[in-house]
Amino acid sequence: MAGDSVPVICGPTAAGKSDIALRLALEYGTTIISADSRQVYRGFDIGTAKPSPSEMRTVPHRGIDVAEPTERYSASRWATAAVGWIAESRDARRTPMIVGGTGFYIRALFHPLFDAPEVDAVRRARLAGWMDELSIVELRRICGTLDREKAHLGRAQLSRAIETALLAGSRLSDLQRLSARAASEPVLTPRYLIVDPVDALPAHIERRVDAMLDGGWPDEVRSLMAHVPADAPAWQASGYRVVRELVEGTTDLSSARSRIIIETRQYAKRQRTWFRHQLDAARITRVNPDAPDCAAAVERWWKELT
Repeated sequence: MAGDSVPVICGPTAAGKSDIALRLALEYGTTIISADSRQVYRGFDIGTAKPSPSEMRTVPHRGIDVAEPTERYSASRWATAAVGWIAESRDARRTPMIVGGTGFYIRALFHPLFDAPEVDAVRRARLAGWMDELSIVELRRICGTLDREKAHLGRAQLSRAIETALLAGSRLSDLQRLSARAASEPVLTPRYLIVDPVDALPAHIERRVDAMLDGGWPDEVRSLMAHVPADAPAWQASGYRVVRELVEGTTDLSSARSRIIIETRQYAKRQRTWFRHQLDAARITRVNPDAPDCAAAVERWWKELT
């Protein structure tokens, strides 16, 4: 790769990012660095669409199974580790390639976040337990009072903003602005390939959900329930709480399937919105994995990086 350019394959869930990444990895010798906030957790495999053991034996993967299900794994922690994985890949004369749909991870790598202030662990746990009981509407109302600029975000970001304001005594938005002014230009330069099947994405999602349910997802959840606490952060991955209800017998398979599909579509919609507004348009190439010219478009994108 020329200079410090780093290829990034991103887009909504179930779009087909991994298939494209694996083809490039096999042809050009890359290391795949997962930018997926769900795949970091050990044991949460089927419902997070982790690569298979054979795929991970064939192509080096990083960013997978790096945290216990009970840990809260942050974007800044992932970005710090990713810098090391990129260096490790280059030392091995392989091209590092970021692949995933967690926009905050990708942003944290190329636009470093501030070091979050230390807060009391006991108070943090107590506050987290209280916020878990609140609806997103209630969280947005509270955040609107404490840090208005963050009040439109999702549950995890709302919780972080409230936590920072209450326990650190500073608004998260203010801290990030101060950090942005002080930070130098990013050392790494992303070159994005956004993979999105556009109108066909709902069908992609349905096929993936069916494959997961048929492929042992309920059995995986049953096993996890035996040793992972119900309040562990890893359970927040899309669909896992619904499959727990299926295993517990409080919902049936048809209802669970429908709810997971709806939940996944909503997640994909949020991802699309994030990638539409948060990335530098000058560094983006878009491809539809179902289009006849997709392979050629991906090849052109890759060769522009070399």
